[in-house]
Amino acid sequence: MTAAHALPVANLKDQVSAAEWQTRVDLAACYRLIALYGWDDLIFTHISAKIPGSEDFLINPYGLMFHEITASSLVKIDLAGNKLMDSPFDINPAGYTIHSAVHEVRHDVGCVLHIHTPQGIAVSAQKQGLLPLSQQSLFVLASLAYHGYEGVALNHDEKARLQADLGDKNFMILPNHGLLTAFGSIADAFLGMFTLQRACEIQVMAQSGGAELIHIPQAILDGARAMMAGVMKSPQGMGGALPWPALLRKLDQQMPGYAA
Repeated sequence: MTAAHALPVANLKDQVSAAEWQTRVDLAACYRLIALYGWDDLIFTHISAKIPGSEDFLINPYGLMFHEITASSLVKIDLAGNKLMDSPFDINPAGYTIHSAVHEVRHDVGCVLHIHTPQGIAVSAQKQGLLPLSQQSLFVLASLAYHGYEGVALNHDEKARLQADLGDKNFMILPNHGLLTAFGSIADAFLGMFTLQRACEIQVMAQSGGAELIHIPQAILDGARAMMAGVMKSPQGMGGALPWPALLRKLDQQMPGYAA
């Protein structure tokens, strides 16, 4: 795959702090990875990342495909949705509702990732939700919340209900809608989504076979919940920093240009 077509966006590297620039590069990379793995939904869905030392956050320029997004094209907004730097792009209003809701109350969360994959929506449409069928599901079920569908997220009154449903969890399934992860770092949010998405893929595939399914015993689920609580309190978090450099190397080979 060749580099994405260059967009007429001024490079912001010299206009922002080093910490903000690194966040921009990592977030643009995360958008490209979502495209690379085929989890994007045209220009829809969204990922946000909080700027270190601030309540402000970055989100995608509405109208760009995820493989086009660069560090400089990301839009910086405050919790009220105001743009903090000049940008030719608007933001997705539903994305603002969801992401600002999480960032308002979860000060431990640096990145919120939301996608609409067919497998994720398929599992979200099942009354039992995610089932304990795989090792991947084990990690998710240890910190999983659900938030019922209220239509396209344009009503800001929904924010309080989403906040209450998410609580202190790191994974969320939005019935009839999609998947969400909320973690301290961009790398952890991506690894969390990789795990959640894979668990949904496995569930749909296992169900399609028609055979009786083997559920992971409750005792093992309880142990995983305790383990996950300890993991999230550790400096390493979800462990996304381990595969992240390799994922960036993959991007540099297959979808370069994000760090512009």
